Amino acid sequence: MSTMQHHSAERGSTAPVHQLPMQDSPELKAALEQANLQTLLMVYVHLTHDESMLETFKVHIHPPYTNPDYQIPQDCIDDLREKLLYVLTTPGAARNEDPPLALMQKMMTVSVGEPVENEFIPMVLEQSGFQRTAARKEKAERTPPPPGFKVLVIGAGLTGLLASIELERAGYDHVVIEKNEEVGGTWWKNRYPGVGVDTPSHFYSYSFEISPEWNHYHPHGADMREYFRSVADKYDLRRHIRFETRVLSLVFDEATALWNVTVENVKTGERDVIRANAIFNAFGPADRWSLPNIPGIDSFRGVLTHSAGYDEGIDLKGKKVAVIGTGASSAQIVATIVGEVEEMVVFMRTKHWMINNPEVTKEVPEAVKWALRHIPHYKEWFRFRVFWFAADGLYPNVVKDPNYPEDGIAVSALNEGMRQYALSHMRHKLASRPDLIEKLTPDFPIFSKRIVMDAGWYDALVQSHVTLDDTPIAEILPDGIRMKNGTEYKFDVIICATGFNHGKLVKDLVIKGRGDHDLAVDWADEEERAYMGTTIPGYPNYFMSVGPNAGPNHAGGLNIVSEAQVHYMIECLDHMIANGARTIEPTQDAFARHNRRIDDRMKHMIWTHPKAKSYYQNSKGRPVGPWPFRLVDMWNEMRGPVQSDYRLD
Repeated sequence: MSTMQHHSAERGSTAPVHQLPMQDSPELKAALEQANLQTLLMVYVHLTHDESMLETFKVHIHPPYTNPDYQIPQDCIDDLREKLLYVLTTPGAARNEDPPLALMQKMMTVSVGEPVENEFIPMVLEQSGFQRTAARKEKAERTPPPPGFKVLVIGAGLTGLLASIELERAGYDHVVIEKNEEVGGTWWKNRYPGVGVDTPSHFYSYSFEISPEWNHYHPHGADMREYFRSVADKYDLRRHIRFETRVLSLVFDEATALWNVTVENVKTGERDVIRANAIFNAFGPADRWSLPNIPGIDSFRGVLTHSAGYDEGIDLKGKKVAVIGTGASSAQIVATIVGEVEEMVVFMRTKHWMINNPEVTKEVPEAVKWALRHIPHYKEWFRFRVFWFAADGLYPNVVKDPNYPEDGIAVSALNEGMRQYALSHMRHKLASRPDLIEKLTPDFPIFSKRIVMDAGWYDALVQSHVTLDDTPIAEILPDGIRMKNGTEYKFDVIICATGFNHGKLVKDLVIKGRGDHDLAVDWADEEERAYMGTTIPGYPNYFMSVGPNAGPNHAGGLNIVSEAQVHYMIECLDHMIANGARTIEPTQDAFARHNRRIDDRMKHMIWTHPKAKSYYQNSKGRPVGPWPFRLVDMWNEMRGPVQSDYRLD
């Protein structure tokens, strides 16, 4: 199959039917004035197939990181807006058919100012919302799941909801087990001040459900909750979900080829067993948290909370507040509450690279929302641009240049350029506080651990009532915190922004597979490994999301990995059923070969740099989180199972 031919797909299936011509209205004119210019160009060419306009603009469009201050000539802008207004408001001016794929590829290349090669086209068409895999249950040649076949999904967050939607479209009976009282997973539970997403809003969503309603270019927690609730409503997903229920164990029965799943009601403690043919473990790495192991933590008489279990009713006004931790959650919390508290001390355990991204707090103008809602194809082309610049273009940042010293502060010229960019921002923001610059400057390469977006973090730290203390904490007292150097602080509130328990991917879940396979034994000493981050030998019909070495840690978002893995799971089950088998699992040879490939590639990646220390690694330093290849490689490899790599029974 040519790379320009997409797998069986519905062309344009996600786009609403727009009524053309549109009314020439003040709202339309405002949208044309404020909407993204490159996206408007794509809309015009999409509706007219006018390649001459691409030729006019291609010399003026550059990737944002190469020439950020370049201004497109005003006469070109005026001409585009005038022509697009005419096409949108004049009967018969727009063509009814979509552009051919060759023209779509040319449009993409012009839109982002750099080549969009053939290998990216199928993934980009899907991720931009232009194509969607056809519903499998509508295919006459497909072998449908046998009566009574059931899939059990663990978790109703981003990945679990997606699995429910796709399993329904594939004709699989399924049940979703969710420990919370509502959908959304980590975005339902996390309600700390300033909670938000690093990934851009218009990409951090399902490719087939692109929302025009985001209030910020990077979504806040409330936006995420509303998005997932609206998706659950639209697809009627709650009928599949058992809320306030926790999965305790998964035990495979070889005689029946079924999984016995013990679940517990989180309120009553009542337990029962569900029998399922297949399991999809969809809870993510940011699922379980615990308070830090600091002596005296139980003695504190004030308010003590973790960011992941934050009570929105906590009153911080005029209070003395401690924030323990300096990662992404801490940066958001500190920037949000700094104007409310009387005094704040931030306790730093580890340093982080902070990136300036002015869009992190920027609101989406109403005129742009209007364009996303009403202008044909605008939201798909807008998502394409957002996705492109948040995806594999960032991959070279995490690849080691062999000419750079193994233990240096950067791994390549590009990586050093990003380090200097981050340093320049820090020095600008902290010019009046050289002491903070010294405290905050990391000694490891940028991107070797998760970077943090600056949404007011540096501005908060220079406030007169804020202290950054990097001395180790000795103990928590009934009324405050004592440091190892003897300094004592008094606090009303302690907020622990200390992250999640990433040490065990399946946490405390008991998983026993075929024969003597027990995942606690197979993954002892944190040696967590899988095939394609999704399946494991000895665990038939068991699939997991964002498993070992499947994390999109150089770019993109969890959503693209989740869509690839859900698609892969259903392709595996379809392959099994079409062959009359009851179980499918990877062979030991395929598993070993895949992990050798991961280890060999990881030697060339930033995450094995001697100064890289993060939750991407296990306690022995092996990176168990990151996928060391490009996102397009993952997407292409997960179109379906390599049949010889799987055992059917």
